[in-house]
Order: sequence, then structure tokens, then C-alpha cells
Amino acid sequence: MTNPLLTVSPLPNHAPPFDKIKEEHFLPAIEDAIKKARANIEEIKANPDAPTFENTIVALETSSELLDTASSVFYNQLSANGTDGLQELAEKIGPLSSAFSNDILMDAPLFQRVKAVWEQRDTLDLTAEQDTVLDNCYQGFARNGALLDEAGQSRLREISERLSVLSPKFANNATKSAELFEMVLESEDDLAGLPDSAKAMAAHMAEEKGLQGKWLFTLDFPSVIPFLQYSDRRDLREKIWRAFSSRGYAPHGEHEYDNRAILLEIVALRDERAKLLGFKNHAEYVLSRRMAETPAAVQDFLTRLKGVYKPAAQKDVQHLQDFAKEAGCQGDLMQWDLSYYSEKLKHKLYDFSEEDLRPYFPLQKVLDGTFAHFSKLFGLKFTDATGKYPVWHEDVHAYDVTDQDSGRFIGTFYADFFPRTGKKQGAWMTAYRSQGLFGGKVERPVAAIVCNFTKPTKDAPSLLTHGEVTTLFHEMGHAVHGLLSDVTYQSVAGTSVKWDFVELPSQVQENWCFETETLALISGHYQTGESIPQALVDKLRAAKNFMAGWGGLRQVSLGTLDMAWHTTDPKEIKSVEDFEDRATAETTLFPRRGGPTSCSFSHLFAGGYAAGYYSYKWAEVLDADAFALFREKGLYNQTVATRYKTEVLSKGGTEAPALLYERFRGHAPDPDELLRREGLL
Repeated sequence: MTNPLLTVSPLPNHAPPFDKIKEEHFLPAIEDAIKKARANIEEIKANPDAPTFENTIVALETSSELLDTASSVFYNQLSANGTDGLQELAEKIGPLSSAFSNDILMDAPLFQRVKAVWEQRDTLDLTAEQDTVLDNCYQGFARNGALLDEAGQSRLREISERLSVLSPKFANNATKSAELFEMVLESEDDLAGLPDSAKAMAAHMAEEKGLQGKWLFTLDFPSVIPFLQYSDRRDLREKIWRAFSSRGYAPHGEHEYDNRAILLEIVALRDERAKLLGFKNHAEYVLSRRMAETPAAVQDFLTRLKGVYKPAAQKDVQHLQDFAKEAGCQGDLMQWDLSYYSEKLKHKLYDFSEEDLRPYFPLQKVLDGTFAHFSKLFGLKFTDATGKYPVWHEDVHAYDVTDQDSGRFIGTFYADFFPRTGKKQGAWMTAYRSQGLFGGKVERPVAAIVCNFTKPTKDAPSLLTHGEVTTLFHEMGHAVHGLLSDVTYQSVAGTSVKWDFVELPSQVQENWCFETETLALISGHYQTGESIPQALVDKLRAAKNFMAGWGGLRQVSLGTLDMAWHTTDPKEIKSVEDFEDRATAETTLFPRRGGPTSCSFSHLFAGGYAAGYYSYKWAEVLDADAFALFREKGLYNQTVATRYKTEVLSKGGTEAPALLYERFRGHAPDPDELLRREGLL
């Protein structure tokens, strides 16, 4: 049988043939693809001609296309459709891929060819994109051990291969431990305070598990979040909150998915790698290739934000505590009370609740409106193409994206919206193939967004909260960044930018979700079709900055925790719990009453945000400053939108982010714009 992962897909845009790919295909495909890639590398090294940009850098860039394709399908399926079989494969494939990568990056003759081109860069007639690709290539070798001696390279190889196993295991533990928790309620009294939407979903989930007449609550976001917001049962809120906060944590051997030892090993290995490569710590290693450049710059940024957010958060919590006491809360406010009383206080202050909006946000209407929004903004047309492209699960829909004026093909797009067993929590955008050179020609991207939204029930379609709507816009912002990429080389295409720039295109989109003109596009009552009444829009906008201090301090705390993990000598860390408590002492207003956040912090330990979590707030500064121009000139002003599309979205990582941003905006970002937007300055 032909392995579908070892031939270029015959589907339009070479999209993956998900209907033909089986679990048993992955390991042999990756093994064979590595052999083919090694043969391509040997050809580069054996070339008798002097090293050039084309015969060395471009040849290297395109040497592992089959491997890149097979790996992207595997790791994306591991996250979106994970099974025990895929997880077992990850423990084999990770070391294989890591060993291959290390073999390339530590190949002295190959590096000499790369170095020879890099040393001539000032005399070569390269475009800005080519210059970036060359520098990235050289730095990739240097930052992964090419300059080390044999002993150093050998140890670095061991570290990389071990990390390739630990990170997927961390993510799997967080997911599996969450799936262990189920709260089955049997009495209507246990549902006190919950909105009909939450009760209907819980009844539907129970029915799916053969528990007719009962209600099932899990740690999936669409289940746990409404329960914490609305349940009058404080004891049950505590139960589900403690379970949620203890994902990946089993201090008394409650289950096998405890992440503490894995986390400490990851941190120690990252630190050792950084020191091997001549850096003081992992944060210094990471930030040397980011906009922020140094740990000191990040610490200064977080300290500045803390100075504004902490006093505002203290006022928020005091206000909430006073309100809770008036409302009959016994004793101190606890973490499982925060969402509940926040929702009630918001309703009192603004006569507004997230549930008021939910009937106006049926998923299909929101999605159609989101596509219309990107059509108005950037001239994109999304056409349902599910029958044309096989999908990895029946919930997934595929789309062709084209330019609405010229009809030019832009890319293939998948949307995967609902929770299921084996799927990671949260929401993310990914690429099955980035835009750029593939098979000798520049091809268009294959992109996807994966979310965990409220599922439909037998009585109602999927009805989103406003928070879920902003998540959709956020992930679509990433997707459009990938789809509108217009570069030559995949390594700098779309979202392949410096990590503290990657959240600008996503976060800026969230701003439109509070604008009347956009809300009219994306809303329609699921029973009557009517748009959100203006009075409700006004309440949404009035409540936008509710608890902004608290929310801002939470993000600063997570960024601070991240920097602590990656600037502290791991030998000084004896306990995950104690370390986290000390690291966040100045940025939290409550003692820890559940498991440590670190044990389920997949962004840091199973994703790309290690020493980079600050970038969410960093990008918020950029997005607030960028959106101020749209507010000034017009939400869909074509001059501004075209300049943003041309100078930021289409350029990917071809040039320095600060340069791209200033070309679009006309000046450097103003850090105070964010705090002004939040009503804190």
C-alpha cells in the first residue's frame, strides 16, 4: 500500500488526504521522509560548486518537504484528535525528529557551507527576505550547537531528544488528568443559578454518556466556565474549581498524570542547553531573538504594568468582596467565588450578563459574519468546500479562500470548533503547510483554527458567549495572517515572526467585537434572526473594562511566573508549589488554594511560549495602538486596511517587526494606549 504521507497530496492545494491517513502510516512515513531528507542534505554537501544562497540556503530550506508535511499532520492531529495510539507514537517520533534535526544542525561540513554564504552577506545582492532567511539559517545552526565541540554537541543532542518526549507528555498529562473529572448531578436543586444554556448542554453531555435524566459537567471550558460564573452552589463551585486548578497535579498519587517531575526536568534541561550555548539562562537564550531582546527589558515591561494593574486589581477585589458580603457570602471571598460574584456585580452595575448575548450568537451566524468582516476588511471570500477536502473529524469544515475581486486563490482553511475526548483544551491556529516554496514553486497555505466552543444540543444550535466570539476573531486573526502571507520561503511565511509580534494580528481583531457595525454582521437571534439591540450593545461596551485591573494583573502574574521559571537556577528549585508561590507573591491577591498553575501551563511547557508569555501583553500594546488608527480613520477604511495588509500581514517574518509596524503605523507603538483603552490612565 502507498503511504499517503509519502506522496505529494493530489488534493487541491496539496491539502492532506485525511480520509486515507491512518495511525499506522505516521511512523514509517516519518522514518522514510527522514531518509529522503538526509539524501538531499548529502547532495548539498557534495556539490562541487562554491556555496551560494541558492545551492545551499534555498536547497536546505526545501530539503525536508515530505518530512515537514508528515510531521505537521502528526503533531496537529495529536493536539486536535489525540488518541492513546498517537501519544505512544509521539514518544517514538519525537526522538527520531530531534535526532535528525540535531544531525543537520551539528553537521560541520554543512555548517561551513552555510557560514561561507553568511560571511559574504554584505556583498550579495539579496532581497530583505533573503537576507532574513540567510541570517535565520546561520543563527539556527549557531543556536543549536554548530559552534560547540564534540562533547558539547553530544550533550545538546541528548537534551533535545529528551525534550522532544517530555513536552508532548506534559500536554498529554494535562489533558488526561482533566478528562478524569466528571461531576454528575442528579437533582434540579444542584443546578440552582445556572442558565438554561448550561443546563441543556450538561443534560446533552450526560445523555451522550448514557446518563439520561442527569446533568454532566466536565473541565472543558464551555462546561466549567459557566458553572463557576452562575452556580449558586458554592460547594459545587469549589469542587469543580479545585479539580480545574489541579490539572496535571497529583500530590498524593491520585492519578498517574502528575506533571511536577516532568516540569522540573524540562526547566533543568532548558537551562543546561542555554548555558552550553553561552547564555546565562533560557530566557536570555530565547529573548536574544525576540523584539524584547533581554530578560531585563521584559522585567521592566512587566514591572511597569504591575505598577498600574496591581492597585487597580486591589480595588476590583475589594469592591467584589464588599458586594459579596452584601449578597450574603459567608467569610472571605475564595477563588471559586470570583467568577460568580463578578458576574453578579457586573449585572448590578451594567444590567448586563454574558448570557444576555448568547441567543444572538449562533455559531453559524457568527462564522458567516466573521467571514463577511474579513471580506470588508481585506477582500477575502470564504467558500464552503467540505466535500472537496476530507476532514479529520465530522465536526470539521473546510473552506476555499479566494480574493473576492480577482478570484485569485488565497488558501485552504479548516475550522474545528467543539470539544471532544483527546482534544487539547483552549483554542489555537495552526498550519498544515505554510505559504511559500513547495515542490519547486510558491504554493498557497493550508491553515486551520481549532477551538473548544459550546456544543449544540438537541434543542438549540451552538450558542456562543461574547468571550467565545472574541476567541474566534482572535484565532481568525492568526489564520488570516497565515492566509495573506505573500513571501517566497516558508520559514518566514505568515505567523513565522518573532514570537512577541505573533499576537498582534490576532489580538487586534478582538477590538472589532465591541463595535456596533461589526456586531451587526456577526449577530442574529437564533429564533428570530434579529440583531443585538443597541441598548444591549451599549451595555456590552460599558462593561468592557469591568475588572480590567484584575484581568491585567492575572496576565502580568503569568508572565512573571514564566520569567521566573526561565531565569532561576534550577538547582535552587526544590518544589514546584513553593517556587510558584514565591515567584507570584507580588502579583497575586489570593493564597494558592489548588494545584500550582505551572502543572497545566502548556503554553510554557508544551508550546512555544517559554520565556515568551509576556508577549500577550506586549502585543496588546501594539494592538491598542494599531486599532486606534482604525478608530480614527474608520473601522473598515480601505487605505488603513490595505496598508496593514501590505506592511504587516503579507510580509510574515521577512523583516524586523518594529520596522514593519512603524511602516504601517507611522511611529513606534505607544505603551500608554493600552492602559488608556482599559480606562486605567
